[in-house]
Amino acid sequence: MTYRTLQELADLCGASLELCGAPLKGDAHTRIRGPAALAEAAQDEISFYGHARYQRELAATHAGALVVPRGLAVARKDIALLRSDDANRTFECVLAAFERLPRRPTPGVHASAIVSPSASIAPSAAIGAHCVIGDDARIDAGAALHAHVVVSHGASVGAASELFDHVVLYDGVQVGARCTIHAGAVLGSDGFGFDPVLGAQGLERWSKVAHGGSVIVEDEVEIGANCAIDRGRFGATRIGRGSKLDNLVHVGHNVQIGEHVLLIAQVGVAGSTTIGRGAVLAGQTGVAPQLEIGAGARIGGGSAVFENVPAGEDWM
Repeated sequence: MTYRTLQELADLCGASLELCGAPLKGDAHTRIRGPAALAEAAQDEISFYGHARYQRELAATHAGALVVPRGLAVARKDIALLRSDDANRTFECVLAAFERLPRRPTPGVHASAIVSPSASIAPSAAIGAHCVIGDDARIDAGAALHAHVVVSHGASVGAASELFDHVVLYDGVQVGARCTIHAGAVLGSDGFGFDPVLGAQGLERWSKVAHGGSVIVEDEVEIGANCAIDRGRFGATRIGRGSKLDNLVHVGHNVQIGEHVLLIAQVGVAGSTTIGRGAVLAGQTGVAPQLEIGAGARIGGGSAVFENVPAGEDWM
């Protein structure tokens, strides 16, 4: 088990170390064995206290140390504090210090990977076990593919992006730099389009509509586990820079998502809808096709959207 002293953690994360509102002296070498939730932490563990609404949990915790935002009052006088201007980043640093974050694959191509001779793979990229890299695919510097990732013909993964196990990129899908795509996500599958074929007895069958477009994911996008993003029918379905998709989100064909949009769990967006910069769609929101959700609009959880939403408005 790896232990860190409070002073080591403060130095690693650029935080100031306090006890009872004053810098620690004799307790700076107290050893911490790892991070834990407020309600579960023991005296040799460090936790996170980010908002006054968690005062009840704060009062009950046995944690020996807390990461807290600078300026947030802490009623407990018996707990060491690591104060920071960006407490979330500081706690992320703590997690990394104890190796609690998922490890990236080691740079290089695993012996079990199948790589087309025409694929381009940067020397600093990491290709995990049993990955499949298709013809003319490109993996840029520092990108990391965990096990069983498929990057199909002509698809690309930008610099420093990370794709977790069983992610599938269909032909021609483009993923930008510094993106994170979690396990099981599928980018570039066909859009859902079927035309009725009628006969003497009415409906005889459904005729599939071909989708010849692709998917473009811009830089710094995060896509949650088991998301499905359909390829466009003609052009590309697009996910704008800095947007974040929670687990189990479905984005239909030719949807255009602007920069820094949040789509929270189980959101479904039907084909050819446009979502403006900074919009937020809460969990299980469904959006009908060919609509416009304005920049900065917010849609409450469980909503069904059947008309355009003006920029900056809150609907539910």
